[in-house]
Amino acid sequence: MKLDKQILEEKIREYRVFKSCSESTLMGLCETAGADISAKEMTKLACGFAGGMGGTFDEGTCGAVTGALMANGILNDDPSVIKSNAKEIFNTFKEEYGSVCCGTITNNGEDKSPCVDCCVFIANKLADLLDKE
Repeated sequence: MKLDKQILEEKIREYRVFKSCSESTLMGLCETAGADISAKEMTKLACGFAGGMGGTFDEGTCGAVTGALMANGILNDDPSVIKSNAKEIFNTFKEEYGSVCCGTITNNGEDKSPCVDCCVFIANKLADLLDKE
């Protein structure tokens, strides 16, 4: 599956103005891929992962990562591919940002300036993985 990365980035940047990282990443990926899931369903699925899972920030996983992991499951049918991609998503993000912890990246939610770029970065990684299949 080949995703248009320009459209993907535009959607994520547009959503990130009023949605969380988890929602923006999930919605950008699924909409760009034409997945059969509504915006309402994606919002309900992803909203609990906002702010490092329920707003925990310092303890929770970055929403960009969780959004990409959810999209990975929606856009793949093979459990072994889903697991392999999940490991690649996690490791790639951790290598790039030094952590997958929302609080570490955002100074416990005080500085959300890296958020959009985190979402775009990991969405592009999943797009690359989907393109290989």
